[in-house]
Amino acid sequence: MSTFYERLEQIARRFDEIEGELAHPSGAFDQTRYTALVKERAAIEETVGVYRLYEKTLEEFASNEVLLKDGGDAELHALAEEEAKSLRARRKDLEERLTLLMIPKDPDDDKDVFIEIRAGAGGDEAAIFAGDLARMYIRYAEIQKMRVEILSMNESDAGGFKEIVFTAGGNDAYRHFKHESGVHRVQRVPVTESQGRVHTSTATVAVLPQVDEEIEIDIRPGDLQIDTYKASGAGGQHVNKTESAIRITHLPSGVVVSCSEERSQMQNREKAMTMLRSVLHARKKREAEEAVGSMRRSQVGTGDRSEKIRTYNFPQDRITDHRINQSFGNIRAALDGEISHIVEELLKDERARLLAGASNSPV
Repeated sequence: MSTFYERLEQIARRFDEIEGELAHPSGAFDQTRYTALVKERAAIEETVGVYRLYEKTLEEFASNEVLLKDGGDAELHALAEEEAKSLRARRKDLEERLTLLMIPKDPDDDKDVFIEIRAGAGGDEAAIFAGDLARMYIRYAEIQKMRVEILSMNESDAGGFKEIVFTAGGNDAYRHFKHESGVHRVQRVPVTESQGRVHTSTATVAVLPQVDEEIEIDIRPGDLQIDTYKASGAGGQHVNKTESAIRITHLPSGVVVSCSEERSQMQNREKAMTMLRSVLHARKKREAEEAVGSMRRSQVGTGDRSEKIRTYNFPQDRITDHRINQSFGNIRAALDGEISHIVEELLKDERARLLAGASNSPV
């Protein structure tokens, strides 16, 4: 048996062990362990189901081979040949499914995310475009039944945002948004353009998975500079009258995070600290050596027009993702949150790249 199938057999045995423990728990009820077991079972349930269907198919194929070798009954032999074709097709399909299921999963896929969008090159039009992207992602998150919370935003006088930070949670948020990090470029006639000329502007997007509480991040109180200020923009008169907004600077790294959308200073501080932990963890994970904002810069670059990952061309009603060299139509629908087809093509490309690098596959 190959290593690939040995791994599948180990996963199947582990599934049975979990089923047994959930059905007959020993000792006092442990909610933490129960939750962990349910999560582990859910993660491997589909793989085990397909593997057992594959084993059954192999058994049927072996039985059918016996019939094919028996040439005594011509009619039975013909039926066995037809069955053999069906079984070969099913076996091939199941092998392909198992190969995909055994591709290592991104451990961050099910995490909630922080999404930061900043206006790049292009002045007022860049801020307007940043607003378009923010609306696109918020609408997409809502379509996917995610929770969305705005943490901070700096609105532009011309419309849109100079910067906006929000969270999206639930339904494998990071899996949906992880390929959105980078420079997005728009080509269109801005509302601020009186001569009807097409302009090119950019906005940068950074996506950070939220860090699990059990992951220890060394943040010493003495390393933090915490400033309060009066929030502006959304939030009503309350936030404009009280210094409820929080800005936290992590002095050793220079990372700055802020939250201003909650009425309570305590709530804003808690959310800002959560984001700080995620930024610092991401920096550590990527072994960044730069002192300031390395995670953000590694995702979005400088915001220059030449660093684009995707272009939104309004005159041609075309969105082009330059990483997968594919184009999509209907920009208006996309900016209204209908980007699931783009997300799926990026995930498909990710799977193909992982599969190309996978070893010990059965096919």
